[in-house]
Amino acid sequence: MFELSLMCPEDRVEQLSDALDALDALSVSVEDADAQTDAEQALFGEPGMPAPKEGWQRSRVTALFADEPLAREAAGLLAAQEFFEGCQILAMAPVPEQDWVRLTQSQFTPVDITPEFWIVPTWHEPPAAAKQIIRLDPGLAFGTGTHPTTRMCLRWIATHAVQGRVLDYGCGSGILAIGAAKFGATEVVAVDIDPAAIQSTELNAVANGVTLSAGMPECAQGLYDTVLANILATPLKVLAPLLCAHVAPGGNLVLAGILERQADELIAAYSPHCQLAVADREDGWILMTASF
Repeated sequence: MFELSLMCPEDRVEQLSDALDALDALSVSVEDADAQTDAEQALFGEPGMPAPKEGWQRSRVTALFADEPLAREAAGLLAAQEFFEGCQILAMAPVPEQDWVRLTQSQFTPVDITPEFWIVPTWHEPPAAAKQIIRLDPGLAFGTGTHPTTRMCLRWIATHAVQGRVLDYGCGSGILAIGAAKFGATEVVAVDIDPAAIQSTELNAVANGVTLSAGMPECAQGLYDTVLANILATPLKVLAPLLCAHVAPGGNLVLAGILERQADELIAAYSPHCQLAVADREDGWILMTASF
């Protein structure tokens, strides 16, 4: 592979990226050219939502091509375009051959939820202290145990008496549903609007030796002793009546995907149904729960 690096102002990032894509770039990435300097700019956005801006005032755009001729042809064609004014080619260089599978795997190591409860990729041996583990590899669906929202949900599951029926609404990889099954739930239903998430949940359940039912949201029927929903604040607000209607008397509602600054919004949205409270915090995210 061959790497082509360019510099461009913020207002050309999208146009340049689209052009590189049309020129058969295998991938295109954008980063702050002033990163780790006094001129560095932070771009903050909510996970799952579009970035607030396409790039930085000085953006470094890097494109990967299958070979050197393609990279050089792309550089020549771009330089001849009117929109390339104010942009510049920084470098072209071969990308060293690497064992990409091993490199990717090295980025995912066991994650501790509690001292005795760990998420362990299949290529790792469980830590000696682990008495309960979930085997989970990175995949198409959200939920590998590395994000604070997932860890907080799993920590809640591990430290509470999860019994009876459990609903994981917006299951992603199925990690919360699997955790509930491992910690005592007698029936677990996992639902998601994404067919890939449903498939991922079913495969991960088999890999972990647990039994659960996975399907589309309409598969959630009746009352549950615990309802888990790790999504984002906006859909959680919309889903307030539906989620609360699924919680059995004496049951628990556990919500995540919420930033600390969004706590009051969630409390207000759920106030007609229950009294939400912050139960855990990590890296700017919160876990909110309610008892019925």
